[in-house]
Amino acid sequence: MSTEQLFFNGIDGETGDYLLPPLTLEQVSKIAQGEEFDPDHLSELNSKNDQLTNPNFAPEEGIDPKDLSQTGWGVIFAFDPEAQGANPQIKAALQELLDHRKKQATQKKETYYRELIYRPGESKPKFLARHGVGPGPADPDKMPYYLLIVGDPETIPYRFQYQLDVQYAVGRIYFETEAEYAQYAHSVVEAETTGLSLSRRASFFGVRNDGDRATKLSADNLIKPLADWMKGDQPNWDVQTLLEGEATKSRLGQLLGGNETPSLLFTASHGMGFKDPNHPKLLSQQGSLICQDWPGPGIKLTEDHYFSALDVSDQARLLGLIAFHFACYGAGTPKLDDFAHGKNSAERAVIAPHAFVARLPQRLLGHPQGGALAVIGHVERAWGYSFSWSDIRGTEESQRQLAVFRSTIKRLLEGHPVGSAVEYFNERYAELSSDLTIQLEDIKYGAPVDDRGLAQNWTANNDARSYAIVGDPAVRLMVGENGKERPTIGAINLPSPVSSSPPSEETAVQKSQKQLTQALEQFLEALKQNPNEQGGSSRVRHRQMSPKTFDIAYLSDNLTDLLADIQNHVEITLTKQGVPWAKVSPLPQASEQPLVSKPDLNRGSMVMSDDFDDPLPDSFWGL
Repeated sequence: MSTEQLFFNGIDGETGDYLLPPLTLEQVSKIAQGEEFDPDHLSELNSKNDQLTNPNFAPEEGIDPKDLSQTGWGVIFAFDPEAQGANPQIKAALQELLDHRKKQATQKKETYYRELIYRPGESKPKFLARHGVGPGPADPDKMPYYLLIVGDPETIPYRFQYQLDVQYAVGRIYFETEAEYAQYAHSVVEAETTGLSLSRRASFFGVRNDGDRATKLSADNLIKPLADWMKGDQPNWDVQTLLEGEATKSRLGQLLGGNETPSLLFTASHGMGFKDPNHPKLLSQQGSLICQDWPGPGIKLTEDHYFSALDVSDQARLLGLIAFHFACYGAGTPKLDDFAHGKNSAERAVIAPHAFVARLPQRLLGHPQGGALAVIGHVERAWGYSFSWSDIRGTEESQRQLAVFRSTIKRLLEGHPVGSAVEYFNERYAELSSDLTIQLEDIKYGAPVDDRGLAQNWTANNDARSYAIVGDPAVRLMVGENGKERPTIGAINLPSPVSSSPPSEETAVQKSQKQLTQALEQFLEALKQNPNEQGGSSRVRHRQMSPKTFDIAYLSDNLTDLLADIQNHVEITLTKQGVPWAKVSPLPQASEQPLVSKPDLNRGSMVMSDDFDDPLPDSFWGL
């Protein structure tokens, strides 16, 4: 049995210990054997994997991914129950960006710009099917290739984003305030329409904490070789490498809004997390970047050791920046742990009160003086198998696997939108998932367990899946031959209307209530006038009612069906976000029409004597 241990990224912000202790290959292998895959998603991953020899995805052949008039662009809003659609305040705050993308995407076809709504609980296959789209290459005639999710990951789950990202170029934004939405929208439009031309400068920032194998691996086998490669491959770029003693918190502050802010920033470090899902700092500081200032494992973290959203100055200059953070929880955190389950266990640990987007990228994108354009990072943990493959014999250098990272960076430098550039990570995810599924299936049917191979494939698969774009997937590096000083932009006046509707105005909910009331009144009046149409009689009929459920979020879409069901004596349960809210059932209606006699209803029940028509005797009359 191998005693080799795997060391994972991620440090507990409370204790300074690893969020996950080092695990043996056998321990990770047992965890991997509890993995289950969604059949629909697996089928699509296998199709995606076929592109390695027969390219057919992202998008379909013949479409230039750098041209939005060919790829299309769409936005997916979270469903707002009060608005019965997209939140009007958020949509208004983003209107500048929406108008800009619509102008770009509709140069050839109006349908290449789409505004879509995600329905609560909807899977990716159902979402696409509802819009007439099946599996296969991204076809902008049916669905735009670039899709921006607008909503928190509790409302629009990360799992939906992962699955959609296999087929499309997907990003997400979610902010706490309307002002941040408006600021981000304005930053993107300003960068793309006012001739922003930044210097061709890239910075690679690699922490290498003492006594820590995880950051030693990332500094030596990811940051340094990537920076060295770019210096040779891109001679017209100024490439800065900051390792160990230079990878401090104060230096990172200069790279994130200070006078050293590059066009492209790539960092590798531990991300800060919290084992307690109810820790008071979890929502605001999970995913913060731990710098060289931290002495190493087992030393409790202080604010001097990590860079968080609170460290981004109000005077920061960030406009046009694209950043890539290799760190645990750097992009966000799910509610349930994707790691903590094992063979014969379906339990997943709760690691947060709800899924959320990391606060640091939110701050960078929504900055009041002009924000970054996008941040690429991890949802969940980051794994060393992203760039190092231990099955390869030899030195650490021979085990490096940097093609995906190099290809992504090269695409960015060539002017590809960020969503197109990260397609290489999606391809890697598809390949690893296919291999892992076959390996797990072989084990299920009796094949011997290769702990090393299984642990490697499983961790690499999780890592590849968890890369996510925070920001619009259609943004790109804004650089030029003669780079200019990075400008700032002023405060944004929020588009109108963004505040709550005045009390005198009729809201969407009130309109729906009024329409429903009118429709029900007309329906009941029709029953009174035409009772025979529902098989009515002079007597009230009591029937066994069959139940049915409607979510009030979709009441307006299903009103006709609802009324028809009531007419057929179906009891309706109205739910609100899955919780029973009200019941609607038909009242018994007595007919108001006069009774009509029908002949022969009681044939044979009366007997008439043969002398019925004879005259009555005189004795009857008293004569």
